[in-house]
Amino acid sequence: MIQDSVKRLLHRLNSEDNHTRQFRPSIYMAPNVLRDLSPSSFDPLLVSIGPLHRENENVKAFERQKASYLVNLISPIKSPREEILKSCMQRAYGLMNTIKACYIWTNTFNDAEIAEMMVVDACFVLGFLIEMHVSYRGKSYTGKSLKLRTIMHDLVLLENQIPLFFLHEMFQCTILKLKSDISFIQLIKPVIVCNNLFKAKLKFDKVSFGTNDHFLSLLHQCYMPPDNIKKDDMTKIIHSAIDLDRAGVNFKPSQDPTWVMGMEVKQNRVPCFFWSWNRPTLIMPVLSIDDTTEFLFRNLIAYEQSFQTQSYVTSYAISIDMLVNTQDDVAKLVESKVLVNYMGSNEEAANMINNICKNVSSDDSYYEEEWDKLNKYCNGYWPKHIAKMRSTYFSSPWSIIALVAGIILFLLQALQTIFTINS
Repeated sequence: MIQDSVKRLLHRLNSEDNHTRQFRPSIYMAPNVLRDLSPSSFDPLLVSIGPLHRENENVKAFERQKASYLVNLISPIKSPREEILKSCMQRAYGLMNTIKACYIWTNTFNDAEIAEMMVVDACFVLGFLIEMHVSYRGKSYTGKSLKLRTIMHDLVLLENQIPLFFLHEMFQCTILKLKSDISFIQLIKPVIVCNNLFKAKLKFDKVSFGTNDHFLSLLHQCYMPPDNIKKDDMTKIIHSAIDLDRAGVNFKPSQDPTWVMGMEVKQNRVPCFFWSWNRPTLIMPVLSIDDTTEFLFRNLIAYEQSFQTQSYVTSYAISIDMLVNTQDDVAKLVESKVLVNYMGSNEEAANMINNICKNVSSDDSYYEEEWDKLNKYCNGYWPKHIAKMRSTYFSSPWSIIALVAGIILFLLQALQTIFTINS
């Protein structure tokens, strides 16, 4: 009996191991510990893609509009509609097991429902992107219609994805038969560009997609560090932007960086009376903070925390959280042009930055070498004492006024003493 049980367990473990190696679910609900902090960051506002938000009331109204996108997509193709739809459905059924393996299922759907859902959703996405390609060719998507921006928002949510391999299959069944002058990557590129966190342009030369990839993972790939960037254990803690500024650290935006999230400390020797010191400059990517920043960070971080991938976005977010403690830190970074704040106030931006890393942990850091340089500088004799003096005497207008008044009072007392002695 024991031997039979062992055989059954081994068979079960081997089957599960083979399945896990071949298929790892990459589309799932965000961990509750992160989702509960900001549910709205993970819920689609207008359109549901895939099975996880199918029943949400706020997206049901848009379901009928998907059919119009499907009609507009296949109408220009010379083949009969029935043939096109048959081809799409055949591919969906042929890839059913692979499609199922991409999701953590929260509701039960039969194969027919899944196939129809995948075809309609994929054709909607393709129809929407073709509409964008025609309407905004050669133009910027910034500031376009509310509907466009909302759909773009929904297409990069962790829980609202469609596998790119299947989207590519539908691309071959539909668009490729009509337009041979546009590639799949070229067509889907605007979704990534519109959801970029930084001012620097994203590079697509090394981007590729496999069975587990979707729009969010593609955006995540665009932030991947180059091979020469070392990953270390996260051990260093750095001072806030204001404290670094008081110690003499400058901030400067990076120009055409090799890594869009890269940060580098450069030291320049500055003469000061009879000695000199290495005053560092922290070169940073220009981060845009607006009403989309929080949900983008939260979804990318949730993807890293749940999927077995590198956590470089989490590492960057933790670093920015260390630099920003108050609205004064935000003001300093805005003044230094390494941060662009489109939110209502610096305080609102500071609160957002401080909240995105709550309940988030990471052992990986891509900035340890740079933080070591900053800490060594700040712990030096002169930077430490200059920072303390600026914090004590120059932190506010009142402290400056009190310092000036104290100096004047001291001079008056000194003059009075001199006149008394002379008399």
